[in-house]
Amino acid sequence: MTEAPEISIIVNNYNYARFLPEALDSALAQREVTAEVVVVDDGSTDGSREVIEGYGDRIRARFQPNGGQARAINAGVAMARAPILAFLDADDRWHPDKLSAVREAFDASPEAGLVYHRLQPVHSDGTHAFAAIPRSLCNGDLGPRLLRSGGRWPFAMTSSLAVRRSLWLEAGDIPAEFTISADAWIAGVLPFLAPVVALPEALGYYRIHDNTWFRHHDDAAMLARRMTHWEETARVTNAFLAERGMPGRLRLRDHFDYRVAQARLGREDAPGMLALALHGLTDAGEPSAVRRLRDTLFALRNLQRDRAEGALPADVR
Repeated sequence: MTEAPEISIIVNNYNYARFLPEALDSALAQREVTAEVVVVDDGSTDGSREVIEGYGDRIRARFQPNGGQARAINAGVAMARAPILAFLDADDRWHPDKLSAVREAFDASPEAGLVYHRLQPVHSDGTHAFAAIPRSLCNGDLGPRLLRSGGRWPFAMTSSLAVRRSLWLEAGDIPAEFTISADAWIAGVLPFLAPVVALPEALGYYRIHDNTWFRHHDDAAMLARRMTHWEETARVTNAFLAERGMPGRLRLRDHFDYRVAQARLGREDAPGMLALALHGLTDAGEPSAVRRLRDTLFALRNLQRDRAEGALPADVR
């Protein structure tokens, strides 16, 4: 009889056949833990099916029409059998001891609903790109921080996140609006329901390449896309809080990155340089004073450069 899994690994994939073997191999190579690997292919057209089918019964797979990241992850969770869910993007990979560390963290903190860790950014050739992210870590009840920061806090991406199935069921599936960056629901809503545990180690590798969210250099279209995403995230989160009768609501004027994007795009309601500087230095979304200073200086430098070079249009709406 097959041993029941302690952790279900949910891999979501869309047209990442070139990266998928590294992700799946890292999931299957986890040490000191009983895990199952669930792969949901979201309508890929690049040969991903052949890669997935090549793993045979070592994984459990689902192939579905393209519907976005939220639907893919939800489908994977529906297939999962373990009490802990760990998420892995198909273009990332894990350290072999990642799941054992996550399990130990949940065992040590029975009240915790979400565990995350740092990720090491890497180039496609495997070399390190820059220091592990996020630089700052947050533990405990993060609801008050999220309400003060417009929902912003320094969490890592999907491949660092693990949650208890019971918490997932309490919150419900990721809304279909999250066609990208579905981690914004996992890391944005679940902390209102249960404490968070942060592990300082970099237990995974985040691949740096141009995709639907990341660019080596910001452009106007990407900034506008991020703003739309933050607006939708705030709307969905506030609807969730209202439905639960929970106090407080997210306000985008408290979201530092959103306000920076407004200023860089020259939106009419954008803050001025002084207001932006004050916001950055007091930003509730960043617990480290040193990081707040660095982030503020970086934002102001980019804004000054944009204005001097005309690098971004006044408005892309």
